[in-house]
Amino acid sequence: MTTVETSAPTGPEPPPPVRDWPACDLDGTGFDPVLAQLMREGPLTRIRLPFGEGWAWLATRYQDVKLITNDPRFGRADVTRRQVTRLAPNFAPRPGSLAWTDQPDHNRLRKAVAGAFTVSAMKRLRPRAQRILDELVDGIVRDGPPADLVERVLEPFPLTVVSEVMGVPPADREQVHFWTRRIISTSGGAEAAEQAKTGLYGWIRTIVRARAHSIPGKDGEDVYTLLGAAVTRGEISEEEAVGLAGPLQIGGEAVTHNCGQMLYLLLTRPELMRRMRDRPEARGPVYDELLRYIPHRSTVGLARIALEDVEIAGHRIAEGEPVYVSYLAANRDPDVFPDPDGIHPDRDPNPHLAFGNGPHFCTGAVLARLQTEVLVGTLLDRLPGLRLAVPADEVRWRHQTMIRGPRTLPVTW
Repeated sequence: MTTVETSAPTGPEPPPPVRDWPACDLDGTGFDPVLAQLMREGPLTRIRLPFGEGWAWLATRYQDVKLITNDPRFGRADVTRRQVTRLAPNFAPRPGSLAWTDQPDHNRLRKAVAGAFTVSAMKRLRPRAQRILDELVDGIVRDGPPADLVERVLEPFPLTVVSEVMGVPPADREQVHFWTRRIISTSGGAEAAEQAKTGLYGWIRTIVRARAHSIPGKDGEDVYTLLGAAVTRGEISEEEAVGLAGPLQIGGEAVTHNCGQMLYLLLTRPELMRRMRDRPEARGPVYDELLRYIPHRSTVGLARIALEDVEIAGHRIAEGEPVYVSYLAANRDPDVFPDPDGIHPDRDPNPHLAFGNGPHFCTGAVLARLQTEVLVGTLLDRLPGLRLAVPADEVRWRHQTMIRGPRTLPVTW
């Protein structure tokens, strides 16, 4: 982490130095050392990421992260008109993307798909999700050990479940998965990511048009049916429907890699594995603690722009300046989580921010939680004596990616 020249003071306190934050290729579940250093420097620092232009504020303290993510003085829409410093090499936000909309458009767009992600909808989905997973685990049991959990379960299960929720025809699912993996990877560069986005969003446009005259309830409650109907009713535009669906379709990748990290922790911490096996009826708090603990992503997610001058942590964030929050850092705030770098399975309370906060709280949070519980719980129940098939330091991890996780997870039982 290097220091670059800073601008003149603009607030009550001299602004902190701008720190370069490279996208480190980190193996294992260790916390990003650059982020740890930034947290030590203060609750509000300034960063420069590998792509885009200029610098941005970074908030790492729990209370500041919650304030910024739930405060209308910070907006997302203006980011789409600027080259804010960022991790992704390619930046081409689309109309309709929930991630880049502010109120009242955000609620209007979210309403179009909300019916597919309700608690009751997830309860109806759970038996189908369990059957999908059981079929995958049946194949593992039939073939016998060893097995790569990423290849056999962690990738195909979330893909299939998300495709069920979205309404992707089975014949198209392999192609859709290829596109989503290419989009979240940083290894192929801007051209490869843009080609994948063109392919995925073109396919989404076609399927939304095909579902234009579907009737939700009669023809299903999948996302593409809901979007097609909303376009027909004039509630959203076709362009907005396409932009809305893309990030939801990509969401399965996060479950793959989050669960990969959780299982790696269970497989390398015997006391944690025993806790899960000995008290299967009380696994819920463990999932929450692991969600708080795992380093979900590289660097930070999406920026916001200050829509007016705001003072936070003794610094003035001027109107027009970009701001990032780190949920990973907030989840390690010692003022909220005692011994934040330790894993405490029965931590209570545990108000983690793994799914975000405020209006941009993850649309698919209930779906992600369902998949996590079904996936991890089933593997522990059906594969007795589950353990790594290689030494822990030989597990290969994903590099040049925005979402961290194991590339392979070889196990035996």
